[in-house]
Amino acid sequence: MSQKPKEFFTSRLGLILSMLGVAIGAGNIWRFSRVVAQNGGGSFIIPWLIFLFIWSIPLIISEIALGKMVRRAPIGALAETAGRRFGWMGAFIALVTTGILFYYSIVVGWGARYFCYSLTGLLTTSTDHHALWQNFIHSFQPLYFHFGSILLGCFVIYKGVTKGIERSNKILMPTLFVIILIIAIRAVTLPGAWQGISYLFTPNFHDLLNYKVWLEALTQNAWDTGSGWGLLLVYAGYAHKKESVTVNGTLTALGNNTISLVMGIIIFSTAFALEQQAGIQELISGEGSTNTGLTFIYLPKLFQALPGGPFVHAAFASIFFLGFVFAAISSMISMLQLTSQVFNELGLSRNAAIALTGLLALLLGAPSALSMAIFENQDWVWSVGLIANGLFIAFGIIRFGANRFRKEAVNISPHDFKLGKFYNIFIGVLIPAQGLILLAWYFYQSIVHFDTDWWNPFRIYSLGTILFQWGLALILFITINKWMVKKTLLRD
Repeated sequence: MSQKPKEFFTSRLGLILSMLGVAIGAGNIWRFSRVVAQNGGGSFIIPWLIFLFIWSIPLIISEIALGKMVRRAPIGALAETAGRRFGWMGAFIALVTTGILFYYSIVVGWGARYFCYSLTGLLTTSTDHHALWQNFIHSFQPLYFHFGSILLGCFVIYKGVTKGIERSNKILMPTLFVIILIIAIRAVTLPGAWQGISYLFTPNFHDLLNYKVWLEALTQNAWDTGSGWGLLLVYAGYAHKKESVTVNGTLTALGNNTISLVMGIIIFSTAFALEQQAGIQELISGEGSTNTGLTFIYLPKLFQALPGGPFVHAAFASIFFLGFVFAAISSMISMLQLTSQVFNELGLSRNAAIALTGLLALLLGAPSALSMAIFENQDWVWSVGLIANGLFIAFGIIRFGANRFRKEAVNISPHDFKLGKFYNIFIGVLIPAQGLILLAWYFYQSIVHFDTDWWNPFRIYSLGTILFQWGLALILFITINKWMVKKTLLRD
């Protein structure tokens, strides 16, 4: 069933750091704290932790097990589990992640530009951070930084799994952890910091009766941990047979969510240090109410208001944005690897596949670099697609047989923690139920928000734009399914 990869991760540490590189990204920094603030603080943490164990960890374990079993990209993985008629599901999984790649590289570039702003002191001496952000995104600079991000990422995957991906993550991840530790120590020693920490970890049990808090907690897990992206599936294809599935998968999920919590501590400590309650109120309802607003408008204001002079402000901001870039680029590298491997398995040589991936990313990411409306539309369409990805992976395992998959793919490493039959319930019942509920919720919200215009494919957040873009892709993939599967499974 499986094909032997030409390369393997050289160590368990390299594999785990690379998997953490997949999971830990911009979402840990710019989305988690915003969603927590807008959904009751500590009240959000409880369902967020619950869904970690009933959505993220089961899916991550399943992806790793699937990758080790088939050692192929998503098209081959779904063809070998769900059956050859369903290779198009794997193509859709790859498309969703590739669609995210096309604008995610722009986020890497934003972080790099703001790191430069921080080094020069411009960021922390500016009197109008909103104008600074607007002037930047309405220039050609995001396009240039987008190009640089893609070229750097393609160079890393060109070097290969061991010399490129593993080696870079052995540098990026430990450095990121040190950066986060440094800014965390500074944040928790600010006046009023413990009020922010208390807000983060003290639940209001009345909020737990609000179903929206639970849906947002499930959404954060679906978007933040790397589950359902197909990225861990690809990386696991380069893992040695002896490598654990359940332990490595659980460590990846727990490591990711730990970073999210630490970033939450940093941001809430800093927010509460600013004029008592003013910081958190602005985080909930002001310019920090969007991902970009939180990171590039609101946080620079906080850095500027910290105790200490301009040098301290610039140093704090520089360290933060360097960590942001490291987190984002490690995830972007894995997306480039997935897309190029799909093209490679469809018949292109490895170098041609990398070149095509880079070219497509450069060209198709350019519109999002030049227009925030296009960026936000693509983020809406393909982020929701991650939920469908999780459903497709679960479908493949159900078709293969959840109990058979547990025995033949999950519980195969001799020193690994063995999962019991409860896994069958998680993958066969809980994952599909959660995914369907979440999709239905977002579709319903889009219809209610746009009323009679919900069908319009040219509205940024409409249901129509999702159905139009997904529909075109699914029609194409179903039409060429037989060809894709044949090329993928016959490639040696």
